[in-house]
Amino acid sequence: MSKFEGKVAIVTGGASGIGEATARLFANHGVKLVVIADINDDLGHKVATSIGIKQCSYFHCDVSDEDQVKSMVDYTVQKFGHLDIMFSNAGIINPHQNIVDLDLFAAKRLLATNVFGNLACVKHATRVMIEGGNKGSIVCTGSIAASSGQEKFFDYSISKHAILGLVRATSRELGSHGIRINCVSPGALSTPLARDVLEMDTEMIEKIFSPLTCLTGSVLKTNNIADAVIFLASDESAFVTGQNLVVDGGYLSC
Repeated sequence: MSKFEGKVAIVTGGASGIGEATARLFANHGVKLVVIADINDDLGHKVATSIGIKQCSYFHCDVSDEDQVKSMVDYTVQKFGHLDIMFSNAGIINPHQNIVDLDLFAAKRLLATNVFGNLACVKHATRVMIEGGNKGSIVCTGSIAASSGQEKFFDYSISKHAILGLVRATSRELGSHGIRINCVSPGALSTPLARDVLEMDTEMIEKIFSPLTCLTGSVLKTNNIADAVIFLASDESAFVTGQNLVVDGGYLSC
């Protein structure tokens, strides 16, 4: 039997990068239905179609708008009966942010997506999981920035600290309903978002960051993060909640 026989999952930010890799891996592991949520409609539809229409559906959702998050979750339950897994992954980065010259307008937009967007996803996923009486799993995308700080990405670092706090603060309440919540924190890797913000291609990103890890000769890829999400979402981690799984090749400890 597959890891996710009969399960229904939502992946926000699922049109590219870590979200896309995870959506594909969910489908490969037998998830009944994956709902890809994103604001990039063209790319989202293409990814959903390439995974397979019977296994994947696309839903437009800007997670900074709670009404859209609620609609996404309600759509999933109304169409497919229940929700078992929420991978709250959508996020943005503002480059060149520091405290002295902080662009507060840009910071508020980032926090609306990265912090309140995650909060809305956790809130509404929990709501329907409790209503459905199913013991679900919620995974949020954090970052090593929640442990190390990033001076050039000041507001981004704050937002990732908040996500880690969200996971820890809600784990006991959710646990009383049999719902688990965890965080996966990637190290630096090449995604479309990272390439745009850093203005580098994949080769350059990997050349800079791979030597900073403990794993000589290894390169962090989106599939490595997807593997961690699969573990946290599955029954293989049935007694794991409120945790932060760092996937950085030892960057923080080297």
